[in-house]
Amino acid sequence: MARNIRLPDPTTESGTVKWVTIAVAGLFMAVVLFIPLLAVFLEAFRLGAGAFLAAITEPDALAAIRLTLLVAAISVPLNMVFGVAAAWAIAKYEFKGKAFLTTLIDLPFSVSPVIAGLVYVLLFGSGSVLGPIFNSAGLQVLFAVPGVVLATLFVTFPFVARELIPLMEDQGTGDEEAAISLGAGGWQTFWRVTLPNIKWGLLYGVLLCNARVMGEFGAVSVVSGRLRGETVTMPLQIEILYNEYNFSAAFAVAALLALLALVTLILKALLERVYGRDHAGGVRH
Repeated sequence: MARNIRLPDPTTESGTVKWVTIAVAGLFMAVVLFIPLLAVFLEAFRLGAGAFLAAITEPDALAAIRLTLLVAAISVPLNMVFGVAAAWAIAKYEFKGKAFLTTLIDLPFSVSPVIAGLVYVLLFGSGSVLGPIFNSAGLQVLFAVPGVVLATLFVTFPFVARELIPLMEDQGTGDEEAAISLGAGGWQTFWRVTLPNIKWGLLYGVLLCNARVMGEFGAVSVVSGRLRGETVTMPLQIEILYNEYNFSAAFAVAALLALLALVTLILKALLERVYGRDHAGGVRH
């Protein structure tokens, strides 16, 4: 008969210390996160739901929303493919330069997004080597959608990989070796063994990557040229509206962006519950 095993508390502090710690953490979260988020929604609806809808359905706002979703639709799948490939190579194989590859994956975490944007300006600007080549071929990178996508990819590509690398290293290669010994091919082993083993970690990394893609500002602001209706994403649209003292519209777009982030967090929490429940089954008898 199944029964839950209650694990002992890992600490010996009194109940007072526990509740004080929880209160401090809750107060910090309220001041830093919940109250500012509430203020965004209150300001967005201060003039009523009609003004909110008018602000987010204005042509420039709709163009910013479409571009943000388009960049996410391109960047997230590419990051997913790269993350799985990088994690597979690092976790399953031993090769020279493995530590260097791992360090390169972490590079966007330590480099300012603005610097990433400037790198693409140097690579594809009018005075660069690559810029004239692409322009002569009729493909504009800077101040166009390709530049926005490239800058976003640079900033967000570590998320899926960093989520999968420790997971796949912990799982080892035993399942894949068993599948191959039973006659499975490489792709069959990947689809039937590896992918099911990493599915929750992969989805978790994809959600984090998607949230970062939609909120990216620094790198995109450098390469986009801020062409309204063409290369302005939602974060840039918020800044433009705020600088124009159109506070109601700025907070309306900000509230919509925050709502998309909240949906991502809800999905993340659901995944954590399912993932935790699947793993909890291993300690039930």
